[in-house]
Amino acid sequence: MMKTGFVIPVYNHGATLGTVVSQLLVYRLPVIVVDDGNDADNHAEIAAVAAAHEEVVLVTRPKNGGKGKAVNDGVRKAAELGLTHVFQIDSDGQHDIFRVPFFLSESATHPDAVICGYPEYDESVPLSRKNGREISNRLARICTVSREPVDVLCGFRVYPVAPYIKIIDHSLIDGRMGYDIDILVHLSWSGVHIISRSVHVTYPESGISNFRIVRDNLHIAGTFSRLCAGMIVRLPLLLVRASIWRKQRD
Repeated sequence: MMKTGFVIPVYNHGATLGTVVSQLLVYRLPVIVVDDGNDADNHAEIAAVAAAHEEVVLVTRPKNGGKGKAVNDGVRKAAELGLTHVFQIDSDGQHDIFRVPFFLSESATHPDAVICGYPEYDESVPLSRKNGREISNRLARICTVSREPVDVLCGFRVYPVAPYIKIIDHSLIDGRMGYDIDILVHLSWSGVHIISRSVHVTYPESGISNFRIVRDNLHIAGTFSRLCAGMIVRLPLLLVRASIWRKQRD
């Protein structure tokens, strides 16, 4: 039996967390909030949200470690709670929460797969960000020898818990901005299908971005360097699997 809960990593977005959580409570599922070493003001806002709702389980990291480490801690907590799937949603409120029921339904139909959001942008998206992420998407398709990854940076995904934990227990996964790419490619390598569905994304002018151009681009570049090396080692298996999956699809 599937048991799903939400995992929300939070860093510098304490002010928007309450709105995101309130929109998710209608689904009557556990909400795991991970405080990723926030400053005092954000920590207070996060704690207030957790205290106001009994459905919220708060995980607090003493130091900021990045989105990857925060989500990993959230998934481990989900496993402790007996959850089989986690719906990871970012805390900045950029994603269309009204897509949640559809993604939950897709996960119920395909419980062994990752249900991965890909963004439908409006005019608020910075063009440099839109173009830059397509480079990452193309590289990911090369590393997985698969066309399944449509977008590897979107923080709106339903993960099956068991294969996720197996990966983070045995593989090096980037803890910061390379995380979304890294975990998705590793899941694909392990034989988990990626099913991509659209979600509307907005970039409000007053929004706070945690992206740091130099540091985070270096993390992404380092991530792809490792993944390309890993792809070469796995290439015979990946080619055989790609052929099998293509025949099954056809």
